[in-house]
Amino acid sequence: MPPRVILIGAPGSGKTTVGALLAQRWQTALRESDDQVEATAAATISDIYVDEGEACFRRRETDAVREVLATEGTVVALGGGAVESTDTRELLTATSRVCPVVHLAVGANESGKRMGITGIRPVGLGNVRSQWNGMMARRRPLYEEVATVSVDTDRLGPDEVVAEILAHVEEPS
Repeated sequence: MPPRVILIGAPGSGKTTVGALLAQRWQTALRESDDQVEATAAATISDIYVDEGEACFRRRETDAVREVLATEGTVVALGGGAVESTDTRELLTATSRVCPVVHLAVGANESGKRMGITGIRPVGLGNVRSQWNGMMARRRPLYEEVATVSVDTDRLGPDEVVAEILAHVEEPS
């Protein structure tokens, strides 16, 4: 049996929060690809980026996605950029035949609020809105390519997002 559901989306879309609620409801585990990367590498994602570069991180991430997708009956939450890997998208497409892939969509303003970024130009981060728009220009079509369900989370609380997902996903028996 595959995972019960796979959550994808941009940073701040609610993957961890909603995933934890679904896992609690279904009395199962939440598996996050970012946690798997860090556990396997014995390093933080930030350290992997600095020490090994993004290409190495993406390879590690694809391996982590493969591993978390192999865990039966769990709720899986992927890192926001996981869809940028062709190999990861192929894994998601294959898995979507037996497990829903839910895209949690979020806009720049709401994502910023959820992640604690309140200004347009926090010190040292450059133009956050411009960075967000560039990231989403790349990722949005990729999320849409692999998703079987999409939920706009901007005006919804976590429980409302769960209810939207449950409207599209079978409850375990």
